[in-house]
Amino acid sequence: MPSNQTPLGALPARFRRERVLIIGCGDVGLRVARAGHARVRLLALTSSPARVPQLRERGITPLRGDLDLPQSLARLAGLATRVVYLAPPPAAAQPWWQDPRSAALLRSLRRRTPPRSLVYGSTTGVYGDRGGAWIDETAAVAPATPRAHRRVHAESMVRWFGRGSGTRSSILRIPGIYAADRAGGARERLQRGMPVLRAEDDVYTNHIHADDLAQVVLASLWRGRPQRIYHASDDSELKMGDYFDLAADLYGLPRPPRIARDAASAVLPVGVLSFMGESRRLRNRRLADELRVRLRYPTAREGLVGPP
Repeated sequence: MPSNQTPLGALPARFRRERVLIIGCGDVGLRVARAGHARVRLLALTSSPARVPQLRERGITPLRGDLDLPQSLARLAGLATRVVYLAPPPAAAQPWWQDPRSAALLRSLRRRTPPRSLVYGSTTGVYGDRGGAWIDETAAVAPATPRAHRRVHAESMVRWFGRGSGTRSSILRIPGIYAADRAGGARERLQRGMPVLRAEDDVYTNHIHADDLAQVVLASLWRGRPQRIYHASDDSELKMGDYFDLAADLYGLPRPPRIARDAASAVLPVGVLSFMGESRRLRNRRLADELRVRLRYPTAREGLVGPP
């Protein structure tokens, strides 16, 4: 029966349980699902029919849709009480600095009851090069690449969406993600013998273990402050070459060769070079002070070794 506490009466169980929708349910999204599965109903958007059985096996309800086809997102309106948004902007866009995927998703979410909270996974690339300086979340953005500009645009839309809808929107600025069981990690790069910059040319990089990132996502989903930015970064203070030297020593592999910056463009992929052009160190106090997150792998040393 209706009451002051439940004016609509006893709702069916499927409406009482929190429904978390994951947009971009790749490696990190699956870790989020695994860590938060017990208390919520999980849904995930996918454009690939081949992924439907995999998602179902993990207790996730698959929803067919494509961020590049806005009409396919109509069913998302009012469906979830909370949204985890981990999909990147497209590799190219018109205009080049905008993220049409975020625009399409947020437009769909506005059509009916908006989610209570939304977590957007952005990148620390929005800061550009800071010459190795320490920065916190109050630092101004200074994107230096088209990809970073599109991330800034997506962040602004997410914050605008939160202010206009009442949704608590959290933005996670994420550095390099790693884990022993994650494809493309330090071990694979060391085995390929890819070089790193010599010490005098090297840059500071930042890291987060994939399982810790999943923990940060869930904490933001329930405890993030409205329209708040968080550095989803561990406590490491490492230059890129030192990170790979550490990994090599822990894995019993040869340390990578060191080369001058001028020589790097001839032997390294463009994507790797872009990371070597920016240097910064991230302060992450908001993780502990506001989200109450205690990192399982506070530095890369613990994370590269893995659990005991």
